[in-house]
Amino acid sequence: MRTVADFSCTGKKVLVRVDFNVPLSSDFHVTDDTRIREALPTIRKILADQGAVILMSHLGRPKNGYEEKFSLKHVVPVLASALRTDVHFADDCVGGEASAKATTLKPNQILLLENLRFHSEESAGDESFAKQLAALGEVYINDAFGSAHRAHASTAVIAKFFQPERRMFGLLMAKEVENAHRVLHESKKPMTLVLGGAKVSDKIKLIRSFIPLADNIIIGGGMAFTFIKAQGGEIGNSLFEEALVNEALEVLRLAVDSNTQIHLPTDAIVAERLDADAKTKTVNANAIPSGWMGLDIGLKSAKALRKVIRGSKTIVWNGPMGVFEIKPFREGTVVIAKAIARATSKGAFSLAGGGDSVAVLNQLKLKDKMSYVSTGGGAMLAMLEGRELPGILAIGRS
Repeated sequence: MRTVADFSCTGKKVLVRVDFNVPLSSDFHVTDDTRIREALPTIRKILADQGAVILMSHLGRPKNGYEEKFSLKHVVPVLASALRTDVHFADDCVGGEASAKATTLKPNQILLLENLRFHSEESAGDESFAKQLAALGEVYINDAFGSAHRAHASTAVIAKFFQPERRMFGLLMAKEVENAHRVLHESKKPMTLVLGGAKVSDKIKLIRSFIPLADNIIIGGGMAFTFIKAQGGEIGNSLFEEALVNEALEVLRLAVDSNTQIHLPTDAIVAERLDADAKTKTVNANAIPSGWMGLDIGLKSAKALRKVIRGSKTIVWNGPMGVFEIKPFREGTVVIAKAIARATSKGAFSLAGGGDSVAVLNQLKLKDKMSYVSTGGGAMLAMLEGRELPGILAIGRS
């Protein structure tokens, strides 16, 4: 990979696509600065070379132009504090002000552009819009792994306006690709894929991709109940994707043919409603009473899955085992997270990703106990599925 580490940015205006899609509180304060901090090494490399840094990103999903709650100006204080320097801000990402501020930007200075998605042309992959962005810099760096799976103007189109030697990956992007490659091509056995979350439809392609690779696939969260229902279990009011029943059965058959063990919860914590004060009980995961819903894996399941994880040499984790943010339904995820951390401490390689998984690790203060935590949930899944990411392909295109 051609990265900024091998390029001198001295005297150049460097346009960097970062992923500052960070959560904000109701009063517009950044509540998790992980993605900002992960972009710092690339920014610091450019500054150390005495280059000028022009940052562009999206934030949220604005519907029609400017929205205060999605303005990147709210990121400026956090970024300035982290870098211990001033950060200039442009009220738009293209047009007169952006162009003027980029033109007058001096070496060792930083300019952050306003939210790219305030222009619908960004998501549409509009070539004219990409050309306007490209005109702001002399070098293009893509360090936004979280958006690399999207064919947007700033990720997949803009690179064509730079000569091959002046477009490259940032240091974060390089780490993300390296760690995904390690899982796919250099993993040690046994390998275990741990999946949670609500929907089978979000991760069925990943499951199919990993059946030939993994020794174990653990399926928890709401998505487990589609598999349990497909096998004839009673799941009460639990989450269920009827359209995926046949595919779930096919996946189970493929796993048997590949000698891959799929682990589903055998017991579940259930409640009549999704509420911290709701009455709960533990039942067999395939015998949930009518009117009750499964909201976490049970203790028996957690202990059995912990044993599988502790015996693994490579672990990929995406998604919680239950409704982690509500206390009565968080213990299954806690057990799994701690088991992955322990396995890592014993020499296993662990890759975790996805917003919910990162939030769990941050809350439990276990992020540093993983081998690598990805900043891109959707992009990580896409790469592990074996898909080619537009934002990565664009850099190498001649």
